[in-house]
Amino acid sequence: MYRPILRLFLLLTALLAAPLLQAQEAKKETPAEIKKAAGNLEKALIENDDYKIAHNYELLAQEFADKDDLPQAGKNLLKALDIYTRAKDADRRARVLRSIAKIQERQKQWGPALQSYKSAAESATGNALKTLNNNDYNRLRSRGNLVIEARYLDHNIQLLKKGNNKREVTDAYVQLALLNLKQADSSNALEQYRRALPYAANLPGREFKIYGEIAKLYVSGKRYDEAVQIVKRLLAKAAAVNDTDTQVAQQQYLAGIYFETGDTDNAVSTLKEAYRLAEANGKTFDARESLLKLADYYKSNGADTTSLALYEGFLKNLDRIILSDKSLTDAKTFKVTEERIRTLENEKKLKDELISRKNLFSYFLLVATVVLLFLLGFIVKALRSIKTKNKEIALQSLRLEMNPHFLFNSLNSVNQFIAQNNELAANKYLTSYSNLMRNTMENSNKDFITLANETENLTKYLELEYLRFKDKFAFEIHVDEKLDPDAVWVPNMVLQPHLENAIWHGLRYRETKGLLKLAFSLEGKNVRITIDDNGIGITKSNELKTHNQKAHQSRGMNNTGERMTLLNELYKMNMTFSVDEKLPPESGTVVTVTIPLIHKPQ
Repeated sequence: MYRPILRLFLLLTALLAAPLLQAQEAKKETPAEIKKAAGNLEKALIENDDYKIAHNYELLAQEFADKDDLPQAGKNLLKALDIYTRAKDADRRARVLRSIAKIQERQKQWGPALQSYKSAAESATGNALKTLNNNDYNRLRSRGNLVIEARYLDHNIQLLKKGNNKREVTDAYVQLALLNLKQADSSNALEQYRRALPYAANLPGREFKIYGEIAKLYVSGKRYDEAVQIVKRLLAKAAAVNDTDTQVAQQQYLAGIYFETGDTDNAVSTLKEAYRLAEANGKTFDARESLLKLADYYKSNGADTTSLALYEGFLKNLDRIILSDKSLTDAKTFKVTEERIRTLENEKKLKDELISRKNLFSYFLLVATVVLLFLLGFIVKALRSIKTKNKEIALQSLRLEMNPHFLFNSLNSVNQFIAQNNELAANKYLTSYSNLMRNTMENSNKDFITLANETENLTKYLELEYLRFKDKFAFEIHVDEKLDPDAVWVPNMVLQPHLENAIWHGLRYRETKGLLKLAFSLEGKNVRITIDDNGIGITKSNELKTHNQKAHQSRGMNNTGERMTLLNELYKMNMTFSVDEKLPPESGTVVTVTIPLIHKPQ
């Protein structure tokens, strides 16, 4: 007698709940993660920041992909790709192309997926990302050869672990599990799923799916106790993050396992808990599903009264359930958000077009400005060129300026050797002098020469002076081992006047034989040159000089200073020198010249 009443309750339930149930069946409730991602995208579009917009397209696509809405995921990724392509951002473009390839692969669009992996590899600038995409490209090309596919996946897992990319490590293990299932190897598939779990720990969507797949494998292998434990663990995790959808779905699945094993008491209590949870959280569709399964069980066991009581309870609570059900309002809110996003996208497109046109007009205006600036720049460059040329001429003039005092003393020394009938010494001196003059003339048009060439010329010069004053001084030249004489450049003949001063105004007045040291050392990015003599020093030397000698020294030092100033200006360098008199009880002078380390062009 209860059957007509049951049918009536079913009819009333269907009539009252039809609008909501149809909406839910047509479109499930929009998850909170997707709503949040869509809201963030809307904010980014309002800010009109291209990189933020593209990033939020990626995040929204990721949420759609996690919920298996692959077409929507693909659409959003394509929008992100367009932004990164226009921005010429190769790395982000490669990242999005890889995500698109994975979506296409999940949709079994093998050809497009292959092309996307290949494009991602070509666009990637980092070796790791390039290798990952090449591996996936080759894996898809080998589709059907499960051994080769597994080998590429294993290689990718190792690379992804190094990069701590937990999401992709999880996906790769799941892919390996699916390959094992194609080979009917459920044992290895279970192992791959277990390996994926630690990497999916903070990715609830992936973690819950993996637990679900493990449970299915246990059920298919009739390992019901293990399946029950896995589902209970999944329920606990879903409860911890307040995921009622997963809780209800897994309770319904757990009830099915209990029914399969004949444990009807646990099956019924689990279905009731699923019904209670769905009812409490306004899940009308899920509440109806749990109710129908319970009613079917009771009817199959002839418990029509109990079944009727369930329907009565459902009808009594139907208004409250519908009022607390947010699926329709959430769907409407999300639809409004989608509409706003589309509007903002269109506005952005229009703004970009207007900006592009404005920029094009600005470019035309800029062309005229650029032409004028170019002409102005040409004039300024010409003036600078003239100024630079004048400096070069001045430098050359200073470089070619011979020291009359040096020439006079050289010829006087030859005359002295001849007067003493020392023809051999005179010939030797003239030979050395001519060699030095030849080298000086050969380098007369060069601002810089190699350190080897400079030390050779200075050695010849010091040897000449030694022939004159061999009883007055000895000399040493030291080059730092870190300096390659044939590869390092130094200014041409900047040091010779300082050496001459050391000999003529310091060492030759000593009563005993003195020592002149010339040293080249590397200090950081500079070459430090020191000329150290133990002559009579600057003070005593000035006391002994005649008026002409003072004028000569001043000109020699001025010449060197002017040359260094011009070299600094022409070559944008910082070359310095200082002259310091030693403090008593020591006597003599230390000249320090610092020049930047310059390597000879290859």
